[in-house]
Amino acid sequence: MASPLALNAFIPAMPDVAQSLEQNISTIQLTFTLFLLTLAIGQLICGPLSDYFGRRPVLIVGLGLHLLGSLLGATAEDINQLVGGRILQALGGSAGMVLVRTILLDIHGRDGAANKMGYVVMAIAIAQAIAPTVGGYINLWLDWHSIFYLSLMISTLIWVLTILRLPETGTEKTTSLGLIPILNQYREVLRSSAYLGYTLSTTFIACAFYLFVGSMPYIVVNQLGGTSADFGNWFLSVSLAFMAGSFLSTRISARLRIDNMIRLGNGMSLLGAALLLAFTLTEQLHYVTLFLPMAMLTFGRGMSQPSAQLAAISCSSGKAGTASGLMGFIQLITGAAVAQSIPFLMHTSVVLLIAFIFFAPLLSWVSHQYAINHSK
Repeated sequence: MASPLALNAFIPAMPDVAQSLEQNISTIQLTFTLFLLTLAIGQLICGPLSDYFGRRPVLIVGLGLHLLGSLLGATAEDINQLVGGRILQALGGSAGMVLVRTILLDIHGRDGAANKMGYVVMAIAIAQAIAPTVGGYINLWLDWHSIFYLSLMISTLIWVLTILRLPETGTEKTTSLGLIPILNQYREVLRSSAYLGYTLSTTFIACAFYLFVGSMPYIVVNQLGGTSADFGNWFLSVSLAFMAGSFLSTRISARLRIDNMIRLGNGMSLLGAALLLAFTLTEQLHYVTLFLPMAMLTFGRGMSQPSAQLAAISCSSGKAGTASGLMGFIQLITGAAVAQSIPFLMHTSVVLLIAFIFFAPLLSWVSHQYAINHSK
């Protein structure tokens, strides 16, 4: 929960941070884009490290870095320190993002972890649900620095609990940590066409979310005349839908095959994206027509993502940490590129921005079908 909390609580305050630090939107967007980029690179590093040193020590060090980044952000008075704090937050939080999936697979195996993964995604959804609303009100009532103190308190609690309660779960460790062996591990993972298909499926569906969450604070403030708190309140519908979809996946994943669950979720996401595009093309831009179709899209994402991620990791037997880290890297490096394109897309046309959101679940559907065809 540490990374999604830190990422999403700050988003509603970004327009106010731009004014406070006298920076333009593109510069402030770096606090979002570089967070995703660092989260991606961090997962690429943490995967092999956890396969070599074990899950527990890598996670403890990572959460400590996340805590330090939160402290830097809380005391930031210029854009350089703020960006530095965000980078450290993401670098440390990447350990949790990659290892939560790996630890589940260590303990429960592919079949047993399917419904458990839904609870993990639910936990992420809870963080995403409360973070924008809480962050929006903290920014409105106090200031944006106080948002980092929230992350500082939460990350400290998680760090202490990890030290006290989490055992080592990795039983099969790699014997080399050199650059060439690590690159060979990634090459082995990438040889699986099914792995690529499942990974791209979860990546494209996540891109729709990044496009929406990175652009809506500006649309709410500049076009709808709202505040950061208004964005946080309406974003609750999106996050709660994600949580509901994740919870539903824990209930029915035992009855449906993994591929059927992914197909069902992607279909729901595509329908929500189509509605969002239709409302935009007919110039019906207000809170209901923006946030409720996106809620449908993220409901479908909550249903498909646990199964897609688990299917991808399980394609690489004996390299779960590496496969999980590489999947996170691909998802987030793509998300970072998409996020940094948001100012350009918004300047060009809101319709173009929403069209990109529509194509994301469409590409996710195609990628999943590719995975199915190559896993037979």
